[in-house]
Formats: sequence, C-alpha cells, structure tokens
Amino acid sequence: MKAAYLGPKASFSHQAALEIFRDTPIQVEALPTFADIFEGVQSSQHQYGVVPFENSSNGSVVQLLDLLADRQMKYNDVKVCAEHYLPVHHQLLVRLSGQDAWRQSGLEEALTHVKKFYTHPQAWGQCSAFLSRNDCKHIVRQDCASTSEAARVVSENEAGTCAAIASNLAAEEYGLARLADSIEDKGDNTTRFFIVAKADITLPKSALQNGVGSSGIYKSLVSFTIDHDSPGTLADALSIFKMHHFNLTSINTRPSRLRPWHYIFFAECEQKHYQNQADAITNLISDLEHVAMSCRNLGSWEDQLEPV
Repeated sequence: MKAAYLGPKASFSHQAALEIFRDTPIQVEALPTFADIFEGVQSSQHQYGVVPFENSSNGSVVQLLDLLADRQMKYNDVKVCAEHYLPVHHQLLVRLSGQDAWRQSGLEEALTHVKKFYTHPQAWGQCSAFLSRNDCKHIVRQDCASTSEAARVVSENEAGTCAAIASNLAAEEYGLARLADSIEDKGDNTTRFFIVAKADITLPKSALQNGVGSSGIYKSLVSFTIDHDSPGTLADALSIFKMHHFNLTSINTRPSRLRPWHYIFFAECEQKHYQNQADAITNLISDLEHVAMSCRNLGSWEDQLEPV
C-alpha cells in the first residue's frame, strides 16, 4: 500500500506523511502536485493522500479547496478519513558554497547579497513579520510548488544569490546552510493535514499513534451550493446543522464557476461522543438537499487536536 504526498522529499507534507505512517508498512511517495495526489487516490494507484488543508497563521490552502470542490466530478470517491497536526518551523536557507563570509557579517549584510527568495505561497504569510522586519523589499519573491522544491532550486544556485524558506529537513536533504532559524511569525505555527482515501478504505490502527487518541469528537466536511437570489437560503442551510446537533467550526467559500459571484460553501462541523457518525451525516445531507442546489459529504474523521 502507498500514500502520496506533495514532493519533492523533505517538504512539510513529507514530514507529515512520515509521522502519520511511521508505524505502518505503508510506503510514502512524492508526487509533484495536489491534483496528482487526488488522481492517484481516485485511480487506486495510491491508497492514501496526505495534503495540507489549513495553517493556524495563514488560513486555508485554496488549491485544496478547489480540488475538494471537484467541479468536473473527477474525484467522486475521494474522501477525508483523518487529520494530522504538524508544527511548522521555517528556516531561511542558502547554498553552502560562498556564504561563510556572509554569516560572519550577520544577517543584515547577508541579505544584501540575496536577489531572490523561493518558497511555497503559504510560507510568505507565515513569515511576513520576519520579511517586513528585515527590509526585504528589494528581494524578488518566487512561488514554488512546495518548500522543498524551493530548497532544491536554491541548492542549484551556484552564485549563492538565492534563498529558500523551508524546513530543517530540507536543509539536510539539499545541503543548505541556515541564515536564520524559526522565522515564522508565531511560535505555535501549525498546519493541519488531511488524509484522503476512497470511502471503502480505512486508516490502519497503527497510524496516527502520535495523535491524542480517542477524543470522542467527530468532525465532518460538507460542501454545498445555494440559490443566492433567494433571501435566507444560506441561513436555512446552516440551520440544518444545528437541527442535527452539529457544531459548525468553520465555513470557507470558493467560486462555483457556474456564474460570476456564485459560491461553493465548505462547512466543517463536529459532534461530541456520537456513536454513529455515518448515520448522522446521512440524515443531515438528506435534509440539506431540500434547501441546497447541490451538496456533498466530503468525509468524517476523529478529532486529533489536543485540548487547550
């Protein structure tokens, strides 16, 4: 059995996959895009996919919401089956050769030699205070598919004029030196990952052993669209969650692309100590269908967030 994550090696997705499946025989494999992960799970080439859903500092990963929206119905069988929380600490990395003199003269001097930063789009928001504090306006920012891809690109920069925002694992994998450590805005910066799989595939019991165990709280993710021209329709849709004793914990939107300014809503909800989550969600969806233009159950899983 195989689990796919966003590569290349040493991405935060790789770290999450290693933690999730470390006590299982499941092999983890890097894929270049989130769409490749969803396609791999849908086609059964991979039994699981590990994908970042949201960050505690910078919010939702919109690429994931777009894949979950599944506007072309390509991933009908892909569901969320579990979650995993990964503490995320960013380092500012440069190629080893030619940077020793920079390090001796300090970060401020070193940054005058850097012409371009590379990282994943989410990292900019997670490190905005550092970038602002160190007056990095002269440095071009280049998005990469992942933080480890950023590290790989910088490792090939012989002139040493590029830097990557990535992990310690990426520094080790690509032989990079750290100009600055833990540059994230918040010390408790955390990314929540979803594990996606087909509905008939369950996660091994040995996975997620580093989680909080049996919390008795079950989460679900539901997507739906409504008629925006009918007053109160959104309120009617949300009231159904309350009627079925689900606590709404977050709501996201993405364009439906049916027409301009029409949206798909993503509602995450939870129930405490409920013994039959599948029946509860089925009943909720059945009632939601009466007020929504479309709706879909995107999966249910046990809460892994440690209590505060």
